[in-house]
Order: sequence, then C-alpha cells, then structure tokens
Amino acid sequence: MTKEELSVLLESWDNLPLVISTIETQQQNYKILMGIALYSADANSWRAAYIVDKIHEKNPDYILPYVNKITEQLKVENHAGKKRHFLKQISLCPISSKHYGFLFEYCLNALGSAKERAAVRVHAMQILFNISEKEPELKPEILALIEHEMEYHSTAGIISRGRKLANKLRKQIS
Repeated sequence: MTKEELSVLLESWDNLPLVISTIETQQQNYKILMGIALYSADANSWRAAYIVDKIHEKNPDYILPYVNKITEQLKVENHAGKKRHFLKQISLCPISSKHYGFLFEYCLNALGSAKERAAVRVHAMQILFNISEKEPELKPEILALIEHEMEYHSTAGIISRGRKLANKLRKQIS
C-alpha cells in the first residue's frame, strides 16, 4: 500500500476496519501509517493516529520504535485529536529518561491548561504519574497537582483518573 492509497482510505470512517486489518496482517504498512499520523498536515491525519491507537490494543510492540518520534512531534503538534492519541500512546509505553524533562513540563502545562481537552489532560496526568514512578521525589508535587485539578478544573475524566492516581500516590508517599 502506498501513502496515497492509505490517505484515500483514511477519508472515510467506513474504511477504518479494513485499514486496521490490513496493517495488522501487513506490518510493513505500519511505517506508512505512522508517517501520516506523525507528519501529515492532511485534515484526516488524526485518523491515522486513531488507527495507531486501535492497533496498539492488539499489537503493543508495533509502536515501540516510534515512541521517541511521537514525543518529539508533541513539540510542534497543535491538533487536539493527535495530541490526545499521542499522549495516550506515550502513557502506555516505557518513557526514555532523556524525555523526562520535556514530558514533565509539557504534561504539567497540558494538565493545568483550560484550553486543552479533558482527554489530553487525563493522559498528561497519567504520564506525570508514570514519570514519578521513575523519579519518586516528584510524587508529592504530582499529587498536589492532581488534587488541585480535581478540585478546581474537574471533569468526569479528570476526577476518575485523578482519584485512582492520587490514591496510589498517597499510598506510595506514606
């Protein structure tokens, strides 16, 4: 499959099951999909990020070679849907310590931003927690941030994930 063929298939939601099954059986097309998800300015490129997310559910190893590229792309990504999927993928994968500083700051800003959608903020919260698992001295600060967001900028998603993470952090701190 070529990039152009895949781009055409991404134009319709009806084609997404076909795209997913094709990429799962022909893994060489995953690189093309990731190229579209990461670097395409096409309006439908977020669907590629959505498909990456769906493929990850059955094939979590496919994304591992791309985690650093996804992290780098966050530095310039403005599309809310792509940010949501990229942060979700990062939250589900091991994070390289070389990205801790950037991701900590990025997720801190995303979590505290009223402009970000709730799903972006929830995944940012999870990444902050994941970083604290490797950098335990950050746990009290992250707990305070999560509690603040649950109290002052709550949504159902923030409260649900926030409670789970805050409870874990409280147990780990005490």
